Amino acid sequence: MKGFVFSEFSEDQNNKTPFERLFGTFMELLQYTNGDAAEALSWLTQLDREYGLSSEDYGIGDFIEDLKNQGYLSEDELDGSFKITAKTEQTIRKQSLEEIFGKLKKTKAGSHHTFKSGQGDEINPETRPYEFGDALEAIDFTGSLRNSFVNHGIEQFNMQQDDLEIFEMDFKTQTSTVLMIDISHSMILYGEDRITPAKKVAMALSELITTRYPKDTLDIVVFGNDAWQIEMKELPYLQVGPYHTNTVAGLELAMDILRRRKNPNKQIFMITDGKPTCLKIGSKYYKNSFGIDSKILNRTLNLAGQLKRLKIPVITFMIASDMYLQRFVRTFTEVNGGKAFYSSLDGLGQYIFEDYERNKRKRLR
Repeated sequence: MKGFVFSEFSEDQNNKTPFERLFGTFMELLQYTNGDAAEALSWLTQLDREYGLSSEDYGIGDFIEDLKNQGYLSEDELDGSFKITAKTEQTIRKQSLEEIFGKLKKTKAGSHHTFKSGQGDEINPETRPYEFGDALEAIDFTGSLRNSFVNHGIEQFNMQQDDLEIFEMDFKTQTSTVLMIDISHSMILYGEDRITPAKKVAMALSELITTRYPKDTLDIVVFGNDAWQIEMKELPYLQVGPYHTNTVAGLELAMDILRRRKNPNKQIFMITDGKPTCLKIGSKYYKNSFGIDSKILNRTLNLAGQLKRLKIPVITFMIASDMYLQRFVRTFTEVNGGKAFYSSLDGLGQYIFEDYERNKRKRLR
C-alpha cells in the first residue's frame, strides 16, 4: 500500500543558492547601516571571515558582481563607490513586511471593514426588506421567491415589492495615516538601537498600504528639533541626529498633512521613546531635557485637544518603560481620546498592524 510520510518542516539552507544565502544577510545589514552599501559589504566581509558564509567556489567578490548584474547595486565609474538601487529599497520594504506582518494577499482598494451596513462593497448574510434605491444585484432571489409563495400562494406566480429581500452590504473604508518617527538622539542611547525597529515597521506599513490598501494614504513624518516629511524610498537611509524631541512640530506637520486629505478617516501613529523636550518659538529653540517642562507639556496637550476636535486620534507607541514617561503618554492620550501602547521593540510591528486593521471599525460603529 502506498502512502505518505510527514515529518517536521525545517528550512534547509542547503536548498538556497550561494547568492541567496548571502543576500538575506546583506539586506539585513543594510537596515543597520542606514542604507550604506559599502559599510554593509564591509560588515559582510568580516562576518564571512569569522563564520565562513561564502565558499571557495563563490566568494564575496562574486556576490558583489551578482548584486550589480541583478540591479541591486550600482557602482560609480569615477570613484568606485557603491549605492543601493530602487530595486533594493523595494526589496527591503517587502522583507520588512514579510518579517513583521507575515504573508498578506493583495486585495482590492479600500478594504477596511466596518460594522455599518448600506450600499457598500461586500455582501454579508444578513437580509432586510427592499427599499427604493437599493441595488438590484443585492436582491436575495431565494428569499424573495419564498416570500412570494408564502404571501400569494403557489398556484400562480405573483411577486410584489414587499416580497423582495436585500442582502446587507458592508462598507469598506479608506484611511489616511501619518506615521511619526522620533529621530532624537535618545533613539540610540543606552546601548539600545530603537531606530532600526522603527524603520522596519515604517517600511512594512508602507509596503502593506501600497499593496493591500492602495487607496489609503500613508505620509511619513520624522521629528527631532524640527519636523519634516520624508518619502517612502528614503526610509532605509533614515538615521537619528543630535536632536531633542520636538513633538509639537511633528504633530503640527501631521495635522497640516491630514487637513489636505479628503478621506473621512484620519489617524496619526507616533513612535517615540521619550518625552517632548523642545519647542521652536519664532526662530529660536526652547529646550529642556530635565524632566517634563510645563511650557512644552502645555503646548503638546493643547495640540492633543485640537486633534480631538478634528476627530484625528493619535495612537502612541511608547518604546520606553520609564514611569514618568508613561504618565505623560497617559495624559496626552486622555486629552486626545486616542490610544497608547507600551511596546517592546519586538512587539512594535504587530501592535501597529493590528491597530491599523481594527481601529476604524471601532470609530465608525
